[in-house]
Amino acid sequence: MSRKMLIDGEVSQPNEGEVHYDFDLFVIGAGSGGVRASRFSANFGAKVGICELPFHPISSEVVGGVGGTCVIRGCVPKKILVYGASFGGEIEDARNYGWEVNEKVDFNWKKLLHKKTEEIIRLNGIYKRLLSNAGVKLFEGEGKIVGPNEVEVTQLDGTKLSYSAKHILIATGSRAQRPAIPGQELGISSDEALSLEELPKRVVVLGGGYIAVEFASIWRGMGVSVDLFFRKELPLRGFDDEMRAAVARNLEGRGIDLHPQTNLTELIKTEDGIKVSTDHGEELIADVVLFATGRAPNTKRLNLEAIGVELDKTGAVKVDEYSRTNIPSIWAVGDVTNRANLTPVALMEGTCFAKTVFGDQPSKPDHRDIPCAVFCIPPLSVVGLSEEQAIEQAKGDILVFTSTFTPMKNTVSGRQEKTIMKLLVDAETDKVIGASMCGPDSPEIVQGIAIALKCGATKAQFDSTVGIHPSAAEEFVTMRSVTRRIAAGSKPKTNL
Repeated sequence: MSRKMLIDGEVSQPNEGEVHYDFDLFVIGAGSGGVRASRFSANFGAKVGICELPFHPISSEVVGGVGGTCVIRGCVPKKILVYGASFGGEIEDARNYGWEVNEKVDFNWKKLLHKKTEEIIRLNGIYKRLLSNAGVKLFEGEGKIVGPNEVEVTQLDGTKLSYSAKHILIATGSRAQRPAIPGQELGISSDEALSLEELPKRVVVLGGGYIAVEFASIWRGMGVSVDLFFRKELPLRGFDDEMRAAVARNLEGRGIDLHPQTNLTELIKTEDGIKVSTDHGEELIADVVLFATGRAPNTKRLNLEAIGVELDKTGAVKVDEYSRTNIPSIWAVGDVTNRANLTPVALMEGTCFAKTVFGDQPSKPDHRDIPCAVFCIPPLSVVGLSEEQAIEQAKGDILVFTSTFTPMKNTVSGRQEKTIMKLLVDAETDKVIGASMCGPDSPEIVQGIAIALKCGATKAQFDSTVGIHPSAAEEFVTMRSVTRRIAAGSKPKTNL
């Protein structure tokens, strides 16, 4: 089949008498981005091969699984545990709604763990079938690049297979990192946290990002004593400060002990558990210590430097706007490029890659206005700019609209937890440039708001939209009064 290829940003027709390759495309890594890119490329007529390590819930250099981090040891199993943990609070809230609930309600961790594992095994099989149905050849083993157009796959028995490919796509994702402190081998990463054989009674979490606050919420919802340590004044650095403060209040309100501006210095195994020491001189005993201190791109074993693929200082693959590396035949998508490390972004990048290389549709991934959610309890969801980002980037004044209220459900249950919503508006154009919400159902609501932002909606258009009543979502279209106006050239008030 004759296909047009993108070369240096231009679409050109391949030469007659082109070199023959075993594959038009070979993908290393069958996570979200790799599977999407390989399937869509095959649908455009490409002959595609893909390799992935054998399945295991906890990743290492020798095990992984089709579906990748998100499906096997990330978003999906995490959300299942969030659902499980949320029932703790729901059962408490049910009492004021007339449900006569026994004072002691038992939680069976092993049952939930079994159900979680069943689901990720099911999804692993679905992803394999998606590849097979698209005509993609799957190889189980470790892949590395040995030349601009050659890959080597080491199979489980140690046998090495070598294949040539016109294009090679790196989609190997990232892996959890551990801090360099004495006793760090006693801690666990999010991989192990999703597969603990026993539910701990006392947990210490180190980190202030998504994973840290989500697991703190999960464990607390299951009745575990949780201490959360992080370096800044508030968790979730990079998010809107007002929303970060709301998350911190909710975490504390749910019974999580927060330790801001505090780091761990040492872990020591004792008869009572793991002794945790901090840089403030505190000592705690925990059954489990979770390190949620960031992730690093999976590039170490790919042989990239030997063949000249440029990496940044974190080890991420450097790519251009089309996801192409400095070597024209080698491309990369997803977390391994360290752009916006979210599953739907990897899917978008994989789609754009396939369109660009095999679909005669040069497509650049659009990393603007990416919605995201933090599945703490209750969750936080945002799209567009935070207030701090808006102040830094604005050329004119910014109008800030906020609404803080007690959700209707909480007025009866008695739960002392408020929802907060925010819209940021460019005063000159009336365009909505950011939206945030911390409260129940925020991801479901903000996904819809994201469409409006992508379409360039104005505040007047929000105001002219009829709300759904009674709902929390209607607050986004009834915020009429400006909370504050920020003059152009202002500086963010906080650096938390």
